[in-house]
Amino acid sequence: MIYGYARVSTQDQNLDSQIDQLTKYGVDELVEEKISGVSKQKPFLDELLSKVAPDDTLVVTRMDRLGRNTLQLLQLVEQLRERDIHFVILNLGIDTRTPTGKFFLTVMAAFSELDREMIKEKQRSGIKLAKQKGKYRGRVKKYTDKHQGMNHAIELRKTTNKTVKEICAITGISQAAFYRRLKEMEKDNG
Repeated sequence: MIYGYARVSTQDQNLDSQIDQLTKYGVDELVEEKISGVSKQKPFLDELLSKVAPDDTLVVTRMDRLGRNTLQLLQLVEQLRERDIHFVILNLGIDTRTPTGKFFLTVMAAFSELDREMIKEKQRSGIKLAKQKGKYRGRVKKYTDKHQGMNHAIELRKTTNKTVKEICAITGISQAAFYRRLKEMEKDNG
């Protein structure tokens, strides 16, 4: 049996290109997932991996569809090898049924991780520069002074004996945001 796995990181991205390539390869069953590559748990991939059997083949369009770091990817490939499951990466022409395929997979996984680290370093440098110029303010706060849910939560805290968990359930705000806001208010008043 030949299984294809297609993944994108966000809900607004589409899988059409991957689906097309996997279909042309001739997969018998296709599994699609929309979840970040850095997530340790990928429910649909995990389910797929639990049902592949010896001599089955797992096909992906690109190496980073399975994992974002070398260790994660190599562990997965090693699990597949131990279970006698073949692995194919279309854009690299890698097929782990061959010694050359196994070697190139190891090298390419290392390059993929290096590329990701370089992107993160560029991002950190860009943020540092923007901060120096006074142009970086960080992520926009969701819960401002004008947010009705936060204001209601603060009012409930002042006027009731409800727990933070109960207040957050009623108002629909996160506990972390509520605690941050309470801390900010303590600073302002203290």
